[in-house]
Amino acid sequence: MDHERVVRDVTVRLPMASTAVEACQWTVTALARYAPATISVLLQVHDRLRCIAATGSWQVFSTVPPKSGIVGRVYASGEGATVPDVAADPDYLPLRPDVTAEICVPVLDPAGRPIGVLDLQWSGPAELGPWRQTADRLAGRLGARIVALGGPPAESRSEKLLRHATALTSAPTEWDLMGTALTAARDVSTLSAAVLVFAGQPGPRLGAPTGASGELESRIRAELTEAGAGPLGRMVARAHRHGTAYTLGEAGHPPTDEYEPLARAGARTLVSVPVGPPDSGGVLLVADERLLRPDPTTVNLIELLAGQAWGALDRLRTLARLREQANSDPLTGLRHTGPFGQRIRAATPGRTALLAIDVDGFKEVNDTYGHQAGDRLLVGLARALEGALRQGDELYRVGGDEFVAVIEVSRPEEAVRIAERLTEAARRTGRTISVGVALPQPGESAELTLRRADQALYAVKRQGRDAVRLATP
Repeated sequence: MDHERVVRDVTVRLPMASTAVEACQWTVTALARYAPATISVLLQVHDRLRCIAATGSWQVFSTVPPKSGIVGRVYASGEGATVPDVAADPDYLPLRPDVTAEICVPVLDPAGRPIGVLDLQWSGPAELGPWRQTADRLAGRLGARIVALGGPPAESRSEKLLRHATALTSAPTEWDLMGTALTAARDVSTLSAAVLVFAGQPGPRLGAPTGASGELESRIRAELTEAGAGPLGRMVARAHRHGTAYTLGEAGHPPTDEYEPLARAGARTLVSVPVGPPDSGGVLLVADERLLRPDPTTVNLIELLAGQAWGALDRLRTLARLREQANSDPLTGLRHTGPFGQRIRAATPGRTALLAIDVDGFKEVNDTYGHQAGDRLLVGLARALEGALRQGDELYRVGGDEFVAVIEVSRPEEAVRIAERLTEAARRTGRTISVGVALPQPGESAELTLRRADQALYAVKRQGRDAVRLATP
């Protein structure tokens, strides 16, 4: 094989390439005339190596993480690799079942930084040494031409949408998801501001702000907050009644009334996309201070993004409901033993009071009037006790007729007063309760604190019920 001729014939057309994609495609096509190998060029596009040109395989990897496979290893290190036996290399990504050897070299810019890789895989005998030298030379010339043409191709809008859609599905919380959706809307549209408005009770509301919001977005949020529920509700209703809308980049046309707050904030370009169903969804507003004309493809991509975001949000809310059901007593709706155990383990010595509560005479109610009557008693009592607690206090059902309240106090006397308030609330339902109170001591386990509260409770039971007792340290 005349490798000088290979290099000359492969690179002769590079100066005529008008794009980086053309340069890669011509390199692969010309090289394939000489090398009986599977050949590909992968360039860095955003955070992955993307296959720009390839030949000789039924399937290729469209994208590869920067450190995955031999190609990722070569890209990350900037050092080429000659692998005479791919079966012995744990990083090898199987492309064809008959591949035996691989040569992968970095495609470098003139400063020596990797911008991609040139990869050749053989299924038969080959003189790997000479081909490695040829691949190095071709990769150097290809890298220089790609840089001269402006560098690797930019990420397309559809590629951006795919990347953001993946991030949406993995967002762990609603706040993370909204931040991801707004970042995606700005990125895909190339507009500078994005805001979510949600419908629902008691009225429409703005989605949470994100750390990436700019000046225009801050002004829009301020104007919408000042405008109140009326314009927000009309924006949501308009989007769900008439569908997506966008400006045409023409000066001198005033906005409709509901969009006046956006105009006051300085928005001159706007894409408005409905999100989710009308009653619980909302509208995605994507805006810019520049007078632009969003093309229909961009608007369609934002619509797809809105659909992805709502699907991911609905999934998060469904999971939250399932977790709440799993952590809640189905009869009273109170949280039960699972979250209670977590809560008492976080108790603060001297500040967190545990109130062990038992319903007086509950067994007699069940035996005399039946379990349905007992259930009604427990539900009514749970509501009464909840109403007597302060904001932030927590009430758990930990057994048949046993409850525990976890409250934060500044001194033991305060815990006793709250316990007495609970006994008063129970009396108003026609029943009585016995309450034992305990505060964790330094170095004391939560289980031991609860045991002391139970002991105080049983002391109340022995002395006649319907009372409160503070446990001794």
